[in-house]
Amino acid sequence: MTVHFVGAGPGAADLITLRAASLLAAADVVLFPGTYLDAEVLSHCPDALQVDTQKLDLDRITEVMVSASAEGKEVVRLTSGDPSLYSALAEQTARLDAAGVPWDVCPGVPAYAAAAAAVGRELTVPLVTQSVVLTRTQARSTAMPETESLAAFATTRATLVLHLAITKTRELAASLVDEYGADCPAAVVYRASQPDELVLTGTLADIADQVEAAELKQAAVILVGRALAREGSESWLYQADRPRA
Repeated sequence: MTVHFVGAGPGAADLITLRAASLLAAADVVLFPGTYLDAEVLSHCPDALQVDTQKLDLDRITEVMVSASAEGKEVVRLTSGDPSLYSALAEQTARLDAAGVPWDVCPGVPAYAAAAAAVGRELTVPLVTQSVVLTRTQARSTAMPETESLAAFATTRATLVLHLAITKTRELAASLVDEYGADCPAAVVYRASQPDELVLTGTLADIADQVEAAELKQAAVILVGRALAREGSESWLYQADRPRA
């Protein structure tokens, strides 16, 4: 049987795709990241065996998937957001390949998109920035490649989206001030789209104070960039005098 890696979206039960809902409804076993997921998402698979993976290592997670597949059961491995970002997809699929278990991937709504929606901002604004950098900092996680320092990304002055970095907000804000300026808009969205969502908006000068006052420790996305000010030019694509076929 095929193991389906399914993007669970940012957490809200109604922000999963129709394909994801169909796969969940047909699943016999569902593995889910309890740390990041609103339990209501599991309402799409009420009859499935539900396995919270937040305290399981990759070998144990693989064992559950391989065993269930060998028993002819439909397996869904939920990931937070979209499987293409910070989902350990590479490690898990390598283990499934070694075990001879087929798998596929169903995309989901990424957390950064839900965060941008929560603050009501486009991350790319004409003549301000046309690029978005999705990255993280190192806390209790694997080391960052030497070529991917936050300082290096800051030189682009693109919109920065930082995952898994909320406990280092003060440090990262300080490292960005030289390139972006202390008055650069910044936002933090905790549990975007979920019932306990919290949105903090400010600048690089004060966003760390807000994060610490709110005592945020996990499940938050940090957005930094001038695009958040909603200032700049208008898109040439929609100009009235643009030649059209």
